[in-house]
Amino acid sequence: MNMVVSHWSANAAVLAVVAAVCAVHLCGLRGMAADARRGGDMPRGLGREVAAFYGGLFVVVLALLSPLAYWSAHYIWVRSVQDVLLANLAPAFLVLGAPWLVLRRGLPFRWPRAHGPGRDPAIGRGAGPGPGADPGRGADPGRGAHPGREPDPGRAARLARMSVLTVIAFNVAWCGWHLPALYDGALRYPAAYAAEVVAYLGLGMAFWLQLIGSRPLSPALAPLRRVALLAGTVIVSTVLGMVLVFGYGLAYPGYAGPGHRVLSVVYDQQAGGAVLWVLVLPAYVTAGVALLIRWLNDEEEQALASGLDRLLKPAKPAWPSRPGLR
Repeated sequence: MNMVVSHWSANAAVLAVVAAVCAVHLCGLRGMAADARRGGDMPRGLGREVAAFYGGLFVVVLALLSPLAYWSAHYIWVRSVQDVLLANLAPAFLVLGAPWLVLRRGLPFRWPRAHGPGRDPAIGRGAGPGPGADPGRGADPGRGAHPGREPDPGRAARLARMSVLTVIAFNVAWCGWHLPALYDGALRYPAAYAAEVVAYLGLGMAFWLQLIGSRPLSPALAPLRRVALLAGTVIVSTVLGMVLVFGYGLAYPGYAGPGHRVLSVVYDQQAGGAVLWVLVLPAYVTAGVALLIRWLNDEEEQALASGLDRLLKPAKPAWPSRPGLR
């Protein structure tokens, strides 16, 4: 019990950032409520989004200020749990929370309206469903933010390449920060540890933005292609976990201190690999199943639409018409 109630941290930087984000978000919610009282529209599903967003902030606080952060400097498997929370779970909740419009509304200065990649102007005005309702449906990335314009195939291809590169960058960072030099460096140097946390949260949110909708942003790839990106990420995480689980050499000598013998460090390292192997799967499997359901629904809608077109189209006669008798 003492391990749970003790060793809580009061990191000033983390507390300041979380407090500032909460303050801006609350100001944005109050401003949107005032707009709704003056006749504006409140986005649908805002309550679910707010709950998801603050759930993501709670996961960040849990990973950085709770005893989990203290024991992550002593045990590799605890460090692995912290890594999964920061790079996987917290970014997923933050993206599901869709805080972008609320944060922009709460800023003390005017932020220019973006017409960037994958932005859905209808959803941005609150007319569309939130990401929790349908994580697979989004705007047509080739159409952009101007519904009157024709689709741009080149722009859609650029957005697709950007999505793939973002997922690759996330996986490179995930594996790179588990290299012995960077892993032990983050343990010894606070600046390296801060860079690791920022990379996990930033690239983690960018990764999830390519997979699920986050009003007013929408993924650029079709659901089945997003499933392929998820499958590749699962393979990378599995390989990383297997390397640590089945490896018998000491990969992280920074944890071999007086109270942590070399043999126990190897066992601890294998337990950390198992954590990286298994704990990332629930979020990835859940997102993959949701995307597959979205893909099947889209296929069913297309089949139904084509069937109705065939029924409504006048049928051609099977035999050529005979000329009339003279």
